[in-house]
Amino acid sequence: QVQLVESGGGLVQAGGSLRLSCAASGRTFNTYTMGWFRQAPGKEREFVAAITWSGGSTNYGDSAKGRFTISRNNAKNEVYLQMNNLKPEDTAVYYCATGPNIATMTNLRIDSRGRGTQVTVSS
Repeated sequence: QVQLVESGGGLVQAGGSLRLSCAASGRTFNTYTMGWFRQAPGKEREFVAAITWSGGSTNYGDSAKGRFTISRNNAKNEVYLQMNNLKPEDTAVYYCATGPNIATMTNLRIDSRGRGTQVTVSS
């Protein structure tokens, strides 16, 4: 089973940017579909983005479209989430996850996830 460790969260003002990283262990990283989801206090989990093992296909949740970009580096066993034009409603714990494919990850069916990294956007 792959182990996932997120980093890069923090406090940022509205309109700012953050880049989240997820380091994965496991020799078969480049076979996994990877993604990000988030959860704010008192709210349900929300799909953010997913990327296929080759990086050739991506999908984004409605709140992420046009502002966030997911990418991966299979040589480094890492996946990234570049977040631009952040809004206070983006405040949440962001989790890196693996899943069977983009379609299932969009529906929050995941295989593994990390412990998360806190993102706080001030107004």
